Amino acid sequence: MKAIEITSFGAPDVLRVADRPNPVAGEGELLIRVAASGVNRPDVLQRTGNYPVPPGASDLPGLEVAGKIVAGDAKALADAGLAIGDRVCALVAGGGYAELCVAPVAQCLPSPKGWSDLDAASLPETFFTVWSNVFDRGRLQKGETLLIQGGSSGIGVTAIQLGKAMGATVIVTAGSDDKCEACLKLGADHAINYKSNDFVAEVKRITDGKGVDVILDMVAGDYVAREIDCLAEDGRLVIIAVQGGVKAEINAGLVLRRRLTITGSTLRPRPIAFKGAIAKALHDKVWPLLESGAIKPVVHSTFAAVGDPSGAAQAHVLMESNHHIGKIVLTW
Repeated sequence: MKAIEITSFGAPDVLRVADRPNPVAGEGELLIRVAASGVNRPDVLQRTGNYPVPPGASDLPGLEVAGKIVAGDAKALADAGLAIGDRVCALVAGGGYAELCVAPVAQCLPSPKGWSDLDAASLPETFFTVWSNVFDRGRLQKGETLLIQGGSSGIGVTAIQLGKAMGATVIVTAGSDDKCEACLKLGADHAINYKSNDFVAEVKRITDGKGVDVILDMVAGDYVAREIDCLAEDGRLVIIAVQGGVKAEINAGLVLRRRLTITGSTLRPRPIAFKGAIAKALHDKVWPLLESGAIKPVVHSTFAAVGDPSGAAQAHVLMESNHHIGKIVLTW
């Protein structure tokens, strides 16, 4: 099969098309002929040497794919209601930048009816992440207020739509007026250009001083102290990335007085059973929204994976530019 290798840690041009042996599905697994692969920030971190591959995972980048099942564990497939030939999308721990990809059956979902493989490939990484962190860890409830840092990212556009679908008021930050406008069109109630406005002051203004109930943070660093100032009583701050740095100095007195929760998680190293439980929740609660059109795909750009120059390299250049709104997808 053709695959995209990281030939050495470095700039996007270290991504090269290579020939690799076809993977083989084992117990509890299936093999997907990949039609499209999602591109995500962790792929960039892996390429630069800042995101080690979990033990036992493929060294190839790529955490989400969509395509057709071509082989697999017959019992596991039957138990999941899947069959050879079905179109699925899957969350994987690596190996998604390839023509063939092995995935645990538990981490696969049927491609939503009416969605193309390209659109379906934009789902797993962001939907698993948002559901696990906003609704499981963050415990967002109907009628509460959610602040999303980076509303125009792949995670952000997913969180906007899920938050609104579940009855929350959604506030986002983004780095330009155009990105703010895009977030509002997706359903966000308020959008703050963090380059021209103090998001803490704006959140307090929007909420009449109360603050927000849940914050989804991909920045960390010095944002953490400012976010604590944005939280309402019993508020929850969920950190899922550290683009602004891993260290923060906080006002612990506010945490005590307002009974705040600061938490976070990474999804990639979690066990299959944990991810399988998220998949089941998504299938039951979110897939009907996708199939009804209540939640729509937001794909900014697509690149041919085996193009010349490498489509994967071009995709990573775009990802690092932060000029995209929504998802970036490779096609095979």
